Amino acid sequence: MASARRRGGELGDTEMNGAKHVGLYPGTFDPVTLGHIDIIKRAVKLVDHLVIGIANNPSKSQLFTLKERIAMMRRETAPLQGDGRATIAVETFDNLLIHFAQQIGANVIIRGLRAVSDFEYEFQMVGMNQRLDPKIETVFLMADPRHQAIASRLVKEIALFGGDVSPFTTPAVAAELKKKFERREAKQAR
Repeated sequence: MASARRRGGELGDTEMNGAKHVGLYPGTFDPVTLGHIDIIKRAVKLVDHLVIGIANNPSKSQLFTLKERIAMMRRETAPLQGDGRATIAVETFDNLLIHFAQQIGANVIIRGLRAVSDFEYEFQMVGMNQRLDPKIETVFLMADPRHQAIASRLVKEIALFGGDVSPFTTPAVAAELKKKFERREAKQAR
């Protein structure tokens, strides 16, 4: 029995060694999709605390404000916490990803991969991040096949042209998209 506990500690039992496994799942999340939710559901099984880092990149044009994206993510991830699962925090960052990971004490960056085309970019990012801080690992989670084609950019485009985005995001996010584009249309009609 003692050797089993010891082995458990060596394999990362946080109660045994006191270390807390902090993961960082970064993105713009404009808007949150079912693909993002799927990665988060799986990431909370791998870490004790998951920080969802919402990138604030002024050079990128976002449909939703930073405040709206934070509220959206907090609402959508609230049901994923508790019952022995990892705690979740939603924070913003506007600096290098690796610096933000260091700032929050993350020892792993979690990235979702949808297709081979994602891998090339992510492979380069990992190489650069490892050079900047070799103590922080990157873990790739493959998208569930049902969600592989989902991209926030495409969801926004479907919503823009009045299409049904319900297969790609939650009902609340779909409603927010609809409202956002209705407001845009009303402004343009003036």
